[in-house]
Amino acid sequence: MITITAFKWVPEFAQGQVRDLRARWALEEAGLPYHARLLAQGDQDTPEYRALQPFGQVPILQEGDLTLFETGAIVLYVGERSEALLPKDPAARARATQWVVASLNSIEPFMSQVALIDLFYAKEEWAKLRRPGAVEFLQRRLSALSRTLGDKPYLDGDHFSAGDLMMTTVLRIANYTDIVTRDARLAAYIERCTARPAFQRALDAQMADFKQVG
Repeated sequence: MITITAFKWVPEFAQGQVRDLRARWALEEAGLPYHARLLAQGDQDTPEYRALQPFGQVPILQEGDLTLFETGAIVLYVGERSEALLPKDPAARARATQWVVASLNSIEPFMSQVALIDLFYAKEEWAKLRRPGAVEFLQRRLSALSRTLGDKPYLDGDHFSAGDLMMTTVLRIANYTDIVTRDARLAAYIERCTARPAFQRALDAQMADFKQVG
């Protein structure tokens, strides 16, 4: 049985956003059963956990003797077992991997920078000065993404892949604002991807774990 780690509790604004959602979604798309090992506050800083995840983050995936961290690596590992995530065709498979990397390298850092300013440092003077430039740069990246998506249902055409899974979770970081969804094309793309039953099962599972703690 595959085990992933997740937090027992996070603040309300972070619920539905914690990155174990990416691993859960991939596993649901692949039809692979898994168990969530929930971490109490501080568990991520123990020597035992840091030996598995040096940065103290979630999730890690454990299967037999294998332990993996970083959601990109986890999603690609799961994708090796599912054509729903990584197509058999070598070129299409490479393009799906390309979009996983692009979501993490070309979009997420700039999305996260704006989210950090808005959610953690909004009252700081430096943040007020930095925000316009950060938003402008992010919007340029989002515009480029929207143009590339065009009228296609998914990033590589008609078929959902691991690249769409990862890109959608990155775009959802800004779901507290309309920075992404003011672009009708990207809004429809997010809605299309999150309407997938596997996403809904993954989200429900994460939220149910938070409710256990109450």
